Amino acid sequence: MKLLNKSLWIGVAGLFLALPVAFGEVTLPAIIGSHMVLQSDHDLPIWGWASPGEEVTVTIGGQEEKTQTDSDGNWNVVLKPIKTGGPHSMTISGKNTIKLEDILIGEVWVCSGQSNMEWSVERSNNPEEEIKNADYPKIRLFYAEKKITGKPQSDTTGEWKLCSPEAIPGFTAVGYYFGRHLHKELGVPVGLVQSAWGGTPSEAWTTAESLEANEISKPIIERWDTTIANYPNQIEGYKGQLDEWLESTSAQEEEGVPVAGAPKLPRDPRGNPHRYSGLFNGMINPLIPFGIRGAIWYQGESNASRAFQYRTIFPMMIEDWRKKWDQGDFPFYFVQLANFREVYNEPRDNDWAELREAQTMTLGLPNTGMAVIIDIGEAGDIHPRNKQDVGKRLALNALAQVHGKDLEYSGPMFKSMETKSGKAHLTFDHTTGGLKAVGGSKLKGFAIAGEDKKFVWADAEISGDKIIVSSDQVKKPAAVRYAWDVNPVCNLYNGAGLPASPFRTDDWPGVTDENR
Repeated sequence: MKLLNKSLWIGVAGLFLALPVAFGEVTLPAIIGSHMVLQSDHDLPIWGWASPGEEVTVTIGGQEEKTQTDSDGNWNVVLKPIKTGGPHSMTISGKNTIKLEDILIGEVWVCSGQSNMEWSVERSNNPEEEIKNADYPKIRLFYAEKKITGKPQSDTTGEWKLCSPEAIPGFTAVGYYFGRHLHKELGVPVGLVQSAWGGTPSEAWTTAESLEANEISKPIIERWDTTIANYPNQIEGYKGQLDEWLESTSAQEEEGVPVAGAPKLPRDPRGNPHRYSGLFNGMINPLIPFGIRGAIWYQGESNASRAFQYRTIFPMMIEDWRKKWDQGDFPFYFVQLANFREVYNEPRDNDWAELREAQTMTLGLPNTGMAVIIDIGEAGDIHPRNKQDVGKRLALNALAQVHGKDLEYSGPMFKSMETKSGKAHLTFDHTTGGLKAVGGSKLKGFAIAGEDKKFVWADAEISGDKIIVSSDQVKKPAAVRYAWDVNPVCNLYNGAGLPASPFRTDDWPGVTDENR
């Protein structure tokens, strides 16, 4: 991995807008502390603050790096890569000395997104057993404080903890099960950094400069900027309502009549977790440029009504993080939305199906991977409890793509279609072990349409490495869709036991194409 360039450090220094303590003593960001995991075989940025012009020395495992703080008190060094193992101690000295203990070298992953990433181990399947058995001292956990800010922050609140029955209950379940699978398969230390907030859209996790640079996201910025600018007027209006309420209730009080409730103070939009860039500023920037292997992401529900827009904003966010971290195209693995809500009897357009499609399209970026979970959702709960399989399917991506394990990490992915004699012949990638109809001999979930764009349920059969789709109602097929609904009935898998991703062969306008 290349050494971090000087321009990154200038940028990082410029973003240190909320220094944790007054200058004088050498101090560190929360992400750098005892019990942390540092990324193996990776340049290791270490940074902090001290008095302007102060000399700071960092030592670990025989390495010693010296630097001097700039005029604003910022300092940084980049340690050479260290092999997997530990524990190590680290000393940071200036006018004072900080000694960090029990540092391991292994795999470091950021775990981010909305509520399904935030969903804790104690609320996943089999919580009592999972918590009781969560004794993995070489898995380390860091929970970044929830924070919304208008400008990028330099630090967060949190500390590294050893994975234990005491520490794990409130930690991200998907992150833990992902990290546990890596730890067991690789036999190396794993550091997991949780930075997630339920109900949040992807634009909240993206920098303002990236959003401002793209036409499709400018309406988001305009709406929020207008809302924030109007807030003082809302407060003035509230003051008038409050005065009227006080006057009217004084009379009620005199007459012995029960007093009506006071008008509610308008919510300050500056503290809304949906605010664009607010969570990047407060919860991601404080982690940069800590050395990481990659990131896992579970989010999309809050963007489903704007799925067409998500085609742009989600990959924008990934590229945004990679640019800010300046560690190359690090692996970024995400979870496709699970099945949810009621089952519909007829084929139809649907925003969740379009959001899943937008997620699938994001695989066009390098070093990305997707965990398909169309088979383990819950109709009545947007937060399915089976987070174990979610974490494992994410981990398969890392094991195969990062660590070169000879295993299948994806279910069947649609590749191409051709029509012959009134039937659609579909080919797929990731057909390890052959295509399978799980739960019976008949494939379910396929629909077909002609040029009239009217979809009907189709007959589908496996023929070697292809699927042949047809219907007596469609003489000249123009398009095929599979699992194209919020809660589809579908059963296509490969021999590795992984479900096929929902797909469509057409590009006809969807229900979210006009949503911005």
